[in-house]
Amino acid sequence: MGYGPYTIQENGQVTLPKELRREYGLHKGDTVVFERTEEGWIVRKDEPDPMKLLDELGGILAARGVTLDELITSGRSIRAEIVREWYGLEPGDDEPDIP
Repeated sequence: MGYGPYTIQENGQVTLPKELRREYGLHKGDTVVFERTEEGWIVRKDEPDPMKLLDELGGILAARGVTLDELITSGRSIRAEIVREWYGLEPGDDEPDIP
């Protein structure tokens, strides 16, 4: 099913019809990607690339002098502390194995 044609507004915006936004789960503030094909342009919802996000996280950690292993280890320690607080455990009690 096709939609349009639509007019590009003075500031370059095009309003997508409500039914199209609903069908594709688009909401105010979402980002879309324009892809060129042999038949024209495709507009699709931008989906985050998990590998790119992990690379960005790695760069942030490296800039702060933290390795991924250090981050994981500190996370385990913090989770263990939270479990002790929630369940009233003392250090050395039979603590659950927290991955």
